[in-house]
Amino acid sequence: MTPNPAPRLAPPGAGLPKAELFVARWLFAFDRWRCTRESFDAKFARQRVSIRDLYKRCDRESGARRVLIRRVRGIEDSSRDWSVWMTLDHLRIVNAGFTAVVRALTHGVVPPGKASTAAVKPSPDATAEVVPLFEAACDAWLAAVAPPADLRTPTRFTHPWFGSLDAAGWHALAGTHMSVHRVQLQRILTG
Repeated sequence: MTPNPAPRLAPPGAGLPKAELFVARWLFAFDRWRCTRESFDAKFARQRVSIRDLYKRCDRESGARRVLIRRVRGIEDSSRDWSVWMTLDHLRIVNAGFTAVVRALTHGVVPPGKASTAAVKPSPDATAEVVPLFEAACDAWLAAVAPPADLRTPTRFTHPWFGSLDAAGWHALAGTHMSVHRVQLQRILTG
């Protein structure tokens, strides 16, 4: 019996389909216009609780099982074959990155380098040990955006899909990012 071959997926960093990216940019701009700082915090917190409810269903083995899912809107094709632990590792990496960006911007510093979706892919060897690291990254994020920090910063940092963002823009993006990967986790667990 031969094992299933690895699926052929687009390379990391390939991005979203053009039409989907156009809609995502429009929806993101609309959210930034209509929502408040408090509503963005609440969205992040809700998604965190939902994600926690999902990963708590897993034991070490089931959480490590990679599942090829139908692509979720908002994720690259290369992210369709992850495990629960890999998804949490990705969220840990991204939340830590968002935290560093916001801390820099609120201190008037443009972070070095360039944001890259290819650079935030998880370890294929992620284990249940990622859970407390994910939770710590969420706590650090919430601390970084807590008042009195002024998130409408003159300094900006460019997101690869959403362009030049101040700290408020990065803040707005965090809960939506968690939401996209919550859907991914749901599909992994039902896959």
